[in-house]
Amino acid sequence: MSRVIFATGAKGDIIRGMQSRLSLPPSQIDGQYGNITAQAVSAFQTANGFPSTGEVDEDTWANLMQAPIPQVKERALQLTAAFEGHGFSLAQGNFDGAGITWGIIGFTLAGGELPRILKQTEADHPGMLEDAFGDSAAQLLAILDASPDQQIAFADGISLGASKAALAEPWLSGFRRLGEQPAVQQLQLSAVDRNYFQPALVTAGRFNLIAELGIALAFDIHVQNGGISAAAARQIQQTITATPPDGEQDLRVAIANAVADTATNVQFREDVRQRKMTVATGSGQVHGGMFVLRNWGLSELPFPQAT
Repeated sequence: MSRVIFATGAKGDIIRGMQSRLSLPPSQIDGQYGNITAQAVSAFQTANGFPSTGEVDEDTWANLMQAPIPQVKERALQLTAAFEGHGFSLAQGNFDGAGITWGIIGFTLAGGELPRILKQTEADHPGMLEDAFGDSAAQLLAILDASPDQQIAFADGISLGASKAALAEPWLSGFRRLGEQPAVQQLQLSAVDRNYFQPALVTAGRFNLIAELGIALAFDIHVQNGGISAAAARQIQQTITATPPDGEQDLRVAIANAVADTATNVQFREDVRQRKMTVATGSGQVHGGMFVLRNWGLSELPFPQAT
């Protein structure tokens, strides 16, 4: 049997597309690789003369999808998006001081990524914002050019509850409708590649990470932590000098711990550690959920052998 690409526990748009090709009922096309999907994969394998494992290996993927295996970039994004709890359409309020958070990896108002995508949408597809937000589109466009303080005040005003995590209407539905547009999804993916994945490849090269798991770790660090800080880099160097790593996994563990130890927000350091160690070692719990990265198509295989 060829290598496993996806199996139980994986989730995201790649899985949703696979479920559609398996002709699952619409109510079961949820992007979650659970028992129903595994049973459908097993039935497809039996019908096509493959070993009935319920796991999508390279041969099963090629025959089911009639398309190349998703690139490491796509697989790493699917994992990080699951960590972030986001899809293309989810928007949240000012729960963390970043204003509005929206999209596949949580583009933020304060970080400037959300305004850039929205402005590009308006430039490339006039009227799309109005279709999504109706009469509120003009107010949204105006706030994109406001001062940071005005933007945060606006986000506070449309954030609900003590936690401010929920977003009021019509904003919640407006961002959902906008995120469902294929053209906007492509803008999000372009931003992910430009601002996170390409820098992650530079980081991976800098720290001699060559496995798919190493690329996924570097990518997740850029999304959640903005990259490897100078303090983290010093700690990594000290650790590997004192105890030279026996293979890349040891190196990834040293990087994961250094990123967590030097995370700016002390309150979330252990959350960062759990998440980074899960990628570094290939399995672990994040936000109460168990992740086995072999089932997400991420392994010790070298990049770009299986890009």
